[in-house]
Amino acid sequence: MVEKAGWPVIAARRPHGLERRFLASGAAVALIDAREALVEGLAAARALADAVQANGAAMLVLLTRRDASVIAATFEAGATHYLAGPVSEGELLQALRFATRHAERLAGGEQGFRRRAALVAEEAKLWRWSPSLPHRVALSAALAGAIGHPTEPETVARGALLPALGRGGLRAALQAIERVLARGGVASFAHNAPDGRRVAHHLMAEGGAIIGHVEPVDQGFGVENAPRDPLTGLEDMRGARRWLEGRLGHRADLDPPLVLILIGLSRFDMVNAAFGRAVGDTIIRAVGRRIERLAVPGHGRRRLVARLAGAEFAVGLPGPTSLEEAELLATELVGAIARPFVAGDHVVTLAARVGIAPARAGARDAGDLLRQASLALADAREGETARVRVFTHGEESRRAEDRRLELDLRLALDEDRIEILWQPQVSIATGRIVGVEALARWRHPLLGELGAEALFAAAERSDYLVELSTHVQEKALATAAGWTGPLGRLHVAINVAAADIAEPNFADALLARITTAGLARERMTVEVTESELMTDLGAAAALLARLRASGVRVAIDDFGTGYSSLAYLKALPLDEIKIDRRLAQDIAGSARDRIVVRSVIDMARSLGLAVVAEGVETEEQLTLLAQEGCTFFQGFLCAPPLDVPALARLIERQQTRG
Repeated sequence: MVEKAGWPVIAARRPHGLERRFLASGAAVALIDAREALVEGLAAARALADAVQANGAAMLVLLTRRDASVIAATFEAGATHYLAGPVSEGELLQALRFATRHAERLAGGEQGFRRRAALVAEEAKLWRWSPSLPHRVALSAALAGAIGHPTEPETVARGALLPALGRGGLRAALQAIERVLARGGVASFAHNAPDGRRVAHHLMAEGGAIIGHVEPVDQGFGVENAPRDPLTGLEDMRGARRWLEGRLGHRADLDPPLVLILIGLSRFDMVNAAFGRAVGDTIIRAVGRRIERLAVPGHGRRRLVARLAGAEFAVGLPGPTSLEEAELLATELVGAIARPFVAGDHVVTLAARVGIAPARAGARDAGDLLRQASLALADAREGETARVRVFTHGEESRRAEDRRLELDLRLALDEDRIEILWQPQVSIATGRIVGVEALARWRHPLLGELGAEALFAAAERSDYLVELSTHVQEKALATAAGWTGPLGRLHVAINVAAADIAEPNFADALLARITTAGLARERMTVEVTESELMTDLGAAAALLARLRASGVRVAIDDFGTGYSSLAYLKALPLDEIKIDRRLAQDIAGSARDRIVVRSVIDMARSLGLAVVAEGVETEEQLTLLAQEGCTFFQGFLCAPPLDVPALARLIERQQTRG
């Protein structure tokens, strides 16, 4: 399924060397199939967790439905995403897209992700064979260099690979190629190279040709047993972990017992693309020497200097040390890396970002420290200006809670645990409830009731935003369509997210949902948050015009929170605006605050728009809003968000009072 959708696939059927193989692959996503093999799957997740985190990647774990109770354990093992089966092709591919987008964010956005992918491609050991040239094989520069073959000409005779493959390897290669050509999909084969190394080839079809990805698979290859990174001579990931574990266990009484610094080179793929792999390797070695010269003098082997993967390095400062010392060194490292490098005839300038994580007193887990430093590095890459970020331990619990929410949200959607509450909207002129806004609530089993803001933030982080928004809309429409009596006369407002607007044919899809629910369009109001319209005002205007032409009312929610309010009033087809709660509550503040609110209301009324004030909590606020000409209000002065029985009782009491 995955290969057919266009992802290059490397299969790892055995746990041996899993972390090294993942790092060497440069993959953005680790997919673990734990269905019917939960113990083995969680063990694989734990083995990969540090590599996934340190490399800014994602981990998707497949579970069975009956394994839903271990989602928390899956998260603790290192998963960033999960999918409970049975799994359809569409669900799997969508989950992989979500996981890829997660890795993209950690890489600093789409451009950063593409740069990292280009760097991985430069380092990949690949060969390409086409039936149109059956006696020739194209080699990547990295593979050609690994087997000692010149990279020119672009292709080599098939027989020239015999010394590297051996006759058994060549025969296995031809058989695997025949399988892919006959049946499609992917195939793998392994063989012993002439020097005794065990090598695997992963094959897939692409554009009528066969692509082979070459990787070492056992300890005999050398990298597994190498105590240091073969390119720079520094410690590698395994050496870094051994150093961290040794220092954490040796001086656990210090606070902090050590500080870990992660250094990531920015846009290093552009160096390989512009100057070639040989120049890139030369510069990586030079970066390693600069880091070592700054970090080690006067401290010798007490300090750690390692190359973790690709263009990332680590420096470990053993205790007694201080966070201030680490920040000073990090700033010096950024400055040192910013000085030009000379490689042959080329002068290259680089930039770096740094993440710092101090270990807690008594800490024992090197994996936790690596993950914390990686989170700080990811923040530094996302930031506009700060090149050095420090991880704080309060942030860890917040991030852990965020990730737990993202995982739990998937299950909550599957099991229909998202509730709809209704906040009354009141006519200021008559004091009667004339409408309601549908608001999502999630009663989390551990965190209690979560409102729409926390719920939709979790959905956005986990890429379930459209699914959650659709779920809430459909549930609200179905509920309101079944109302009779006074409830059946209420206008119903539902919220539309920015991700909804970006969906193709969203207006038609929403209108179809309204029709399916059986709710009159004249009773419907669609609310769009102001900030969510800023990306493409023209497309938003066309979508809202389509809804409005069908009979649905259109409102801007949280009006006054952004910078484009006037442009929206001018460009968009609207029926009402909803004044943001902070703006509405400010009316009881200074004279200046009241003038601002008055101006907003005057503008809206001049354009023939109704005005709804949100968050009204006091009689004073309501009186002042009424004096300025506000039309409707909602807020705790009338009622908090209510379930349907409470809403019905409130309206009944209002009618009884006359």
